[in-house]
Amino acid sequence: MKRVIVGLSGGVDSSVAAYLLKEQGYEVIGLFMKNWHDDSVTISDECPWLDDSNDAMLVADKLGIPFQTIDLSEQYKERIVDYMFDEYQKGRTPNPDVLCNREIKFDVFMKIALDLGADYVATGHYCRKGTFEKDGQTIYQLLSGVDNNKDQSYFLCQLSQEQLSKALFPIGELTKPEVRDIATKLDLVTADKKDSQGLCFIGKVRLPEFLQQKLKPKEGVIVEIPEDKALYTSDSPKFDSKEKELQYLTKKINYSVSDGKIVGKHQGAHYFTKGQRKGLAVGGTVEPLFVIETDVDDNVIYTGQGKSHPGLLKRALFVTNDELHWIREDLTLDVDETMEVKARIRYRQPLEKATLYKVDNGLFVEFENPQSAITEGQFVAWYLDDELVGSGVIS
Repeated sequence: MKRVIVGLSGGVDSSVAAYLLKEQGYEVIGLFMKNWHDDSVTISDECPWLDDSNDAMLVADKLGIPFQTIDLSEQYKERIVDYMFDEYQKGRTPNPDVLCNREIKFDVFMKIALDLGADYVATGHYCRKGTFEKDGQTIYQLLSGVDNNKDQSYFLCQLSQEQLSKALFPIGELTKPEVRDIATKLDLVTADKKDSQGLCFIGKVRLPEFLQQKLKPKEGVIVEIPEDKALYTSDSPKFDSKEKELQYLTKKINYSVSDGKIVGKHQGAHYFTKGQRKGLAVGGTVEPLFVIETDVDDNVIYTGQGKSHPGLLKRALFVTNDELHWIREDLTLDVDETMEVKARIRYRQPLEKATLYKVDNGLFVEFENPQSAITEGQFVAWYLDDELVGSGVIS
């Protein structure tokens, strides 16, 4: 009998995942990961970890499976929180959920599970796993979940063949309403529980305050750049190679304060991210202001009016070799090779047609249509049909 350890988060998805595995004849054990101690930055009545671990325990009890809590807060701080501060300080915007899966759930947690004699680790993610043979080797596939509304394959875009080989995603074939339905029939305490928001496993964290503990506020100016600025109107030059054209398309525009007008003040450029609209507190514009660039060195935020401001839109992005990751190692591109894919630069974004171009020092992703707010530090993931084959950090 194969043993599976389920990461019970205290939510409905992992509860139903545990139930399904039990039905399929696995020996199931529930583990709750405690990843956070500092209650001063969580909004305490919004599902702190204590409520969640209680719910997880009640579910395990109801399903008749063994349960325990493990404390991973030290590893979480080292691998996720410190990394996030570091990225924000560089003016990049990290994705804690993708990292949490790569570094915590499918690494630290997986190692603990395997030490406990588990054959597999299971989570309540909306995605599926495929397996096939190629040249005598087993290849594992990460496939999107059947529920298009909830597909979470993007969050797992950094997993490896090794991690996938030991992973199970029991609810990937179901839709969210079906999952809730099963939980209701079983009378599980999590059946009607709201989906968790905020950092994975921490509950709701007040991000600005959380960051302010490490990143000191410093006042700077908010500059509005007009959309008819000459910066945007230059005709694109002729290029003697595709690579030069792509370098041009991914180039950052270097704004200076004199390019626009000062419209307000902020408390620190590192608290803002490209595409952000909330928190600027500048009124009186025809269309809402969006952040189009942050300059953490000079502590300036550049903004533009409206969703279609040219400062927000770009057709291509770049991933360096050391931040490039192929789940399907067998499909890795060599220099000068290209691949037609569908890609997304954020969770829940519809897949967009794109072409990958491999060059010496990394990989360009060129989209058929301009993308809004391509943000350094976030992940781009690319798919062939419904299979996520690779990903990288936008540089």
